[in-house]
Amino acid sequence: MSNKPTVISIYSGGGGLDLGFHKAGFNLVYSTDFWEPACNTLKKNFPKTKIECKDIRNINFKDIISGVGLKEVDCLIGGPPCPAYSKSRFYRKEKKRALDDENSFTLTEYFRALEEIKPKVFLFENVHGFVYKPHIEAFNFLKEKSKELSYKIYYKIINAAMYGVPQTRERFICIGARQDLPDFEFPEETHYNPKKYDENIQKNKKRWVTCGDILTDLDFDLQEDKNMQAGSRHKDLLKKVPPGDNYLFFTKKRGYSNPIFKWRSRYWSFLLKLSPNRPSWTIQASHSNNMGPFHWKNRFLRIPEIKRIQTFDDNYEIIGDYKTQWRQVGNAVPPLIGKIFAEEIKNQLLQTSGR
Repeated sequence: MSNKPTVISIYSGGGGLDLGFHKAGFNLVYSTDFWEPACNTLKKNFPKTKIECKDIRNINFKDIISGVGLKEVDCLIGGPPCPAYSKSRFYRKEKKRALDDENSFTLTEYFRALEEIKPKVFLFENVHGFVYKPHIEAFNFLKEKSKELSYKIYYKIINAAMYGVPQTRERFICIGARQDLPDFEFPEETHYNPKKYDENIQKNKKRWVTCGDILTDLDFDLQEDKNMQAGSRHKDLLKKVPPGDNYLFFTKKRGYSNPIFKWRSRYWSFLLKLSPNRPSWTIQASHSNNMGPFHWKNRFLRIPEIKRIQTFDDNYEIIGDYKTQWRQVGNAVPPLIGKIFAEEIKNQLLQTSGR
């Protein structure tokens, strides 16, 4: 086995966290997901890692540890699938929330894995809505189970754009550390929103990375592929939306002369268009004809573009058709975020434990 710190990944998806930890010098010994296209992506990019495509409820993690030749694991990482905690769930009144949801087992299975693996450290990731009041039962479950299993926890809502990701993606990050390890401090933000610049606070930071910074060399002529035109039956309206705006442009409150939509009557990403002068909004897992973000040239984003927005390497291969690839990339933790937190875990927690 390698002398590198070891990591086991669950709910791995297309491998965003896995790639980040790999880049930070971790030995990725095991990854799992139940979705075959995601598993194929993992196998393609991590040929030395044991990849298992299986329902997590059917995995015995004690057997996994012995199967990869380990006596102890340094880190467990993963983000349980999050429909019950997502912003879009607020629009689905017929759906249950938190531990009442039919998919709540994903949360409880994370902690079963933690109990069986007993790593020194764990990283738990989810949508920022995880800490909202409607989900207090799930949030309390996380805190109580961590304490029961003798882990100190440190949690925070982070905005990926403040760490150099060209996307204002807010996520809940929780780091758990064994009781004998030092306290954990979240990495300091490295970037700032230029509209909120304060020289006394941000003079040593960089302005956030914009879509214009990363997408220009990937631009295409729309005439080459008319099927990429976005907006569906609203495509003519989309063309009128200024870059960085959405359907609210056509409301009375915004001063539109002949209002088409009522204020906040649609989901926020309806007719949402990127601006080259700011980061993207959150790339979501589902792809839609009229839900953005779309390119400022009124077309769908291409897979190489959303890979860059999510900070995947250009040569990282995503397996599947367009929508399958989109789902994998949209669901992923930006690898840059994974790398930053992996480095902090290694430097703050694992070096003191003999690593």
